This record gives sequence, structure tokens and C-alpha cells, in this order.
Amino acid sequence: MSEVLSESAVYAWPQSVVAGEAVGVHVAGPAGLAQVMIARIGARREVVWRGECAIEPHELPDNAAAHGCEWPAALLITIGADWRSGYYEVVVATNAARSAHEAIAFFVVRATKPDPSRPLIALATNTWNAYNDFGGRNLYENGTHVSFQRPMAKGLLRKPEGPGSRVTVMNTPDPGNRAHVAYLRNHQFTQWAGSAGWPNYELPFVRWAERNGYELDYALNSDLEDPRALEDRRLYLSVGHDEYWSSPMRDTVEAFTNGGGNALFLSGNTAFWQVRLDDGGRTMVGYKGLFKRDPVFGTDQQHLLTAMWSDHLIQRPENHMTGVSFVRGGYHRIGNVVASGAGGYTTYQPDHWVFDNTGVTYGDLIGSDAVVVGYECDGCDFTMHNGIPTPTGSDGTPADFAILGLAPAQHFNRTNAPRPPADGVPSEIEFIAARALANEGAEAVAALHHGHAVMGIHEPGGFVFTSGSTDWACGLTGNSPIVEQITHNLMIRGLQR
Repeated sequence: MSEVLSESAVYAWPQSVVAGEAVGVHVAGPAGLAQVMIARIGARREVVWRGECAIEPHELPDNAAAHGCEWPAALLITIGADWRSGYYEVVVATNAARSAHEAIAFFVVRATKPDPSRPLIALATNTWNAYNDFGGRNLYENGTHVSFQRPMAKGLLRKPEGPGSRVTVMNTPDPGNRAHVAYLRNHQFTQWAGSAGWPNYELPFVRWAERNGYELDYALNSDLEDPRALEDRRLYLSVGHDEYWSSPMRDTVEAFTNGGGNALFLSGNTAFWQVRLDDGGRTMVGYKGLFKRDPVFGTDQQHLLTAMWSDHLIQRPENHMTGVSFVRGGYHRIGNVVASGAGGYTTYQPDHWVFDNTGVTYGDLIGSDAVVVGYECDGCDFTMHNGIPTPTGSDGTPADFAILGLAPAQHFNRTNAPRPPADGVPSEIEFIAARALANEGAEAVAALHHGHAVMGIHEPGGFVFTSGSTDWACGLTGNSPIVEQITHNLMIRGLQR
């Protein structure tokens, strides 16, 4: 049965525009008049538009999560020529029955013309959508289709800083991640608000970049499906939790780096799942563990299967692009998994230019002051050679990949998972081993039991750096001068040809 909303909700469509194009503000809720404000969010908040719109009580369809809300636009906003490329927040404010309420939406303004002096940051909006549980099941609750044309669940676009706001455990021990769970409940946020969304990773990075004089151009994940998206660029940025990638996205980024472009993956769990964007980009398809239900399974299109990129049925591990994979990583500082881990990287190869002006020496621990190794981590298969970790290449990591830092990580198994699997259902590590190694035995599970966050770099044409963890941007908030200096080194070198 369709639902009539008791408080206003909003989404913007399209979510990616350039100057001169229009964005629709789609609102539903109790009938009345609302104030609307649009602001660019960066190092500072810049209000660019104010007005009002009428709210009508449109129903929330039963299939909203999969097929969208299909609410009519209450307002159309034309993007001004003076609106800089950036992330724009739409605030719809009501004051009904003496109770003030704000509904939040977003869109991105792209640059009209590429500027090689500016990095292009593509926000991890596929991942935001995968975790969004507004209107039904997301991809973590056995949903297989999730629509971009619906509001974002509370906490995915805005949330206050404070104890428990990070999903990464900050004060160990904290069994069950109690501080974070309490934070979400107190603010009435979705349970997924720590895992994805604008406030967690991209926002702190953007604030740091703009305060330090780096002007950025913005895009969405979906914009990378255009093979021209990185033309005339020198540097591409992936920040935070960038988990869901389509085949055209990878084609674009890999062609860019193979052709001499530079990429910073200041992210973790990067490109772990393949997805497809359908219905003109309105819907994201991801069968994940239900991959046998995917219509392309067992066909000549199986390379587009919405399963792990490292799945033996796809044979295009993300290591080819980033150098690392979640397959050989896992978690750090989550619940009981590496619960008292250092939260930073032990460094190797300190003479590499990445460490210029840091004073780092062999074996130093970096980033622990801000816990930059946390939540989800990516690694690779390696051996130690004369005290230096060296990739074996068995998992697809390029031969020239230099491992610069390591931290232990571990996957969820049947005993350490926050949500233990039911009998007969494989644990996370059992599933990953079966798919990546084509082996369901104990030996395959043992091969992945001890993972690492791997910070490293390789040069397919330009250079590709990976932090190997979702939480790198947390070191750019004034608590980790070494992480800031490394990021400066990467940005400066990345913008050079």
C-alpha cells in the first residue's frame, strides 16, 4: 500500500547539470508553502538562490526504492552562468504544526569547459545510492534495483560532527561500535549513514582542498560513463567510499590513466562491485550475492555481471585499475575486527617522492593521529623481499606497483561479524573466497584470512595512487600534518604533465 508522508521529503533531478540547464525540485509532504534555499557547499557555504514552492501530499509508491518516486517537480531552477562547478545542497524548509522541518537534496554543477589546472572529483554517488534505504530495500537488504529519483535517507547528505559520527571506532575498545550506533539512533539517521554519503569523506576533502587553494571541478559517478568525461584533464579524484562501478566508468578511467592521466584513489573498497546503470541513468542494477538471477548470467554478456569485479566469472579485478582490492583487504577498527589497530600505515620506501618534505623514515607510523586507516581497506597479495613488501601479481596487481605503506585488516567471518550469518549462509570471507578464488574450501578462506590496507602507486601511463582505505580524508582535518603533506605532493604532481 502506498504511503502518504507525514513530513516533507525532496530530491533533485537531474543530479548533474551545467550552466543554462534546469534542475527540478521534487517535493512531497503535508500540503503547504515551503521556503527553498540552494547553496554551494565547499570551504564555505555560498547561498545562490532563495525562493518558495507549494508542497503537495504525493504518495510514496510501494516500489519507490527500485523505481523512483515519480513526483512532479514543484519548482524548476535554471543554473546560472556564475554558478561555479560544485556540490549544491537544496534545503526545503517548512514550519507546520509548530514543528520546523528541513528536507535536503543535492545536485552537482559540472564545468562547462574542462580546465586542465583543476582536478575532477567524481562523487561516489553510486555508492550513496546503493546504501540509500529511503522507500524500500537497498542493495544490502536484497534489493537488486535502486533508483536515483528519490530522496536520500537521513544522514546521507548532512549530519553533525561529534562522538560516534564516524563508523570507524575511534576509542578502542568499543565492542559492537556502540558510540556510532547511539549516534545514529539519537539523530534518527538511517543505519547506513556511517558507510556512505557526502558528509563522511568528500566533504572534509573538499573543505581541505579549497582552503588550500585547489579549485575543483565536480562530477557524479554516472558522468564517468561518458568516455569524454576526462578529456583535457590531468588529474582525476576518487575520495572515500567508492564501491560501485559500471563497466563504462572503468573504461573511461583506465583509458585516461593509460593515456598519461593521473588518478588519486583516496578511497577504499574501491570498485569492488560491478553495477549497470539502466533506464537512462535513473536506475542502478546490482544483484551482488544474487548474481545468478542477473539476466546476463550465463550469456555472452556475462562480463557485465553485477557481481564482484574480482569474480572469476568476470575476470577483471579492480587491481588492474587501482593496484589493490578489498579481496585482499578487509576492515580495520570496526567492532571486534582489528579493534585496537593503530589506525595508520607502517611506511616503506620513504625515499619515494610521495613522502617528500614529510621527514618519514622506514618503519614510521603515519596517519594514526587521525585514524586514516579505518572502516574498509584494500590490499594485494605480496611477499617480503629484503624488508620491502613486493606484490606477487597473482591477484592482478601490476608488476610496477610500489607498496608504500601497510596496516593489518581482516574480513568478517562467522564469529567476528556484527551481523553473524545464518546457518547455511556463507560469511563474507567465505563468499569472497569462493567468488575470487573459485574455491569454497578452507584453504581458500585461509588465503584471505589475514589482509592489509595497502597504500601504493603504479604508472600505467600517468601515475595512479591509492590510499587503500576509505578514511584518508579524515587525515585532512588538521590532525595529521604528514597525511596533509603527502596529499599536497600528490595533488601538485598530479596536476603536472
